[in-house]
Amino acid sequence: MLSNGDLPATATPRGRGAVPTAELFLELLAREAAPIEFEGPLVEARANGASGAQLAQLEEAKVVALRVRGLLERRRRREAELSGLFDTASDLAGLRDLDAVLHAIVHRARNLLNADVAYMTLTDENIGDTYMRVTDGSISARFQRLRLALGTGLGGLVTQTGTPYVTANYAEDSRFRHTGDIDEGVREEGLVAILGVPLRLGSRVIGVLYASNRSARPFAREEVALLVSLAAHAAVAIDTARLLSETQTALTELSAAHVKISAHSASVERAAAAHDRMTALVVRGGGVEEVAAAVAEVLGGGLLVLDADGRTLARVGTIDPPEQPVINEAVSASRSDGRSVRRGSFWYSAIIAGASTGAAEYMGALVLKPHQELADADEQILERAALVTALLLLFRRTVADAEGRVRGELLDDLIARPVRDAEVLRDRARRLQVDVDRPHVMVCVDDPVAGSGAARQRALSWAHTFAGQRFGLAAARDGRIVLMLPGEDAGSAARAVAKELGRVVNRPVTAGAAGPASGTADLAAAFREADRCASALAALGRAGDGASSTELGFVGLLLGSIQEGQDRDVDAFLRSAIGVVIDYDSRRGTALLRTLECYFGSGGSLARAAEQLHVHVNTVTQRLERVAQLLGPDWQKPERALEVQLALRLHRLRSTG
Repeated sequence: MLSNGDLPATATPRGRGAVPTAELFLELLAREAAPIEFEGPLVEARANGASGAQLAQLEEAKVVALRVRGLLERRRRREAELSGLFDTASDLAGLRDLDAVLHAIVHRARNLLNADVAYMTLTDENIGDTYMRVTDGSISARFQRLRLALGTGLGGLVTQTGTPYVTANYAEDSRFRHTGDIDEGVREEGLVAILGVPLRLGSRVIGVLYASNRSARPFAREEVALLVSLAAHAAVAIDTARLLSETQTALTELSAAHVKISAHSASVERAAAAHDRMTALVVRGGGVEEVAAAVAEVLGGGLLVLDADGRTLARVGTIDPPEQPVINEAVSASRSDGRSVRRGSFWYSAIIAGASTGAAEYMGALVLKPHQELADADEQILERAALVTALLLLFRRTVADAEGRVRGELLDDLIARPVRDAEVLRDRARRLQVDVDRPHVMVCVDDPVAGSGAARQRALSWAHTFAGQRFGLAAARDGRIVLMLPGEDAGSAARAVAKELGRVVNRPVTAGAAGPASGTADLAAAFREADRCASALAALGRAGDGASSTELGFVGLLLGSIQEGQDRDVDAFLRSAIGVVIDYDSRRGTALLRTLECYFGSGGSLARAAEQLHVHVNTVTQRLERVAQLLGPDWQKPERALEVQLALRLHRLRSTG
């Protein structure tokens, strides 16, 4: 058992007049009493009449207790500072949002230094000043928007020297270069004492961290050291955020570059695959259609292959051709640039042969409507396809021309006079899959291009193709194109040739035909008849028409013979025979020519002529009297009547072509 004298001061009841003991200070330390409370035991001891020795003992105990209290207080403060620094380091380790980390640092600086306001400024290298980045405890909007010129205020001095600065009363401190804006912002915020420490990155100062109070007070060395530590963490946070941003930017750029490189690699692989595929097609003997299909499959989309006249040679996929003026302009640009060009959603590449030799020949164009954007390598695929197509067209034309020459030589021998060795001709024809003993028609086309070498060659190439597709023959002879076509309808064949070849040469084509004929001798005769028919059509002014000798009748053949010999001029003959009647009908709107045709057609019967004309006999008589006045009284004599009838027939053929 303890006696009352052994009990601690907190547990010992003191009577009135008792002197406090030193143990009482332990109680004060235990409950973390304020420093002023440590004077209480001394005051009480004096009041109770303690001796000088007792008072000295209590004074010594008080000093020791206060020293212990200060040590504990510093340790608690250091513990709080270390905890704050540890929390800041943790924030940096998990840095996600720079603003959040900087706000946390400034907030901890305010709390740990027990400051009224804490804030941070950063240097703006683009503008050349500093700006308020983060504030904590600020109440002035103007202060929060402050921008400081370099070298002004306490922050300017900290930035220039790279060392901490503290002022107990900023307004009265002459060490700093004061400016109106800064002083007004500080005054509005009510700040008096300010501590600023640099945010350092190596040798550079990127900003300043501040702690400030609204009353004059000094900042202890420990507080300066603490703020310096927090500033170092803030600088690390800013630099880490910068590095993270740069890393993210670099990763983004690398990702974009990877996507671009991957796309380029894919397009290069497509180009290589397309090149190999087109090469294999050419080696295998593929045609324009196969190349177009391969290109459309590789590039994805619809593709048109046009010839030099804008006609479609091949179509792959779904594609509606653009307007012709758009095609013409785009292809012209492609020919000029030597590259594919884009117009809207379409790509165009001109098909050019012989460009490297300087004698470039335009052969057509490729028109592509892709499903997606084309890369550079994809454009090169289209251009390479145009080159391959040009080679195929040249090869096709060369083969056709070579075959055409062989077939043309055979046709030339078949229609030559006299025909030589019919059996040899039959054998040659048989090797070309032509049976000369079957019915054929001969078609003669008058010169369709009037002296243009390239155009005439194109017309002849068309004739070879047209005839070859029908197991016939074609040749050029005496300025004309001659076709021998299987069949029996000479008139239809002539009109088909005139129409199709007219489209190729883009001008009217006149075609005369004869037949059907079979056997070498009859074919030669049919050619001469078709030749005369073409001459007759030209003489009758029926350019751009096609007809057979049967359709023209004997008058047409007669006229053809006349034209071949160039013995008479048709217009002069018509003028001398019935020109006055033609002029009379034209001026007065009468029907004298029609009346003459009905009169001669009815064997000179006035009644039958009137019946055909649906007029009275007297009307026919009056019209014939007018004819007699115009032609003369001998117009019905046999020789004159024959001329009039021939002129009427020629006039009818010419006007009804």
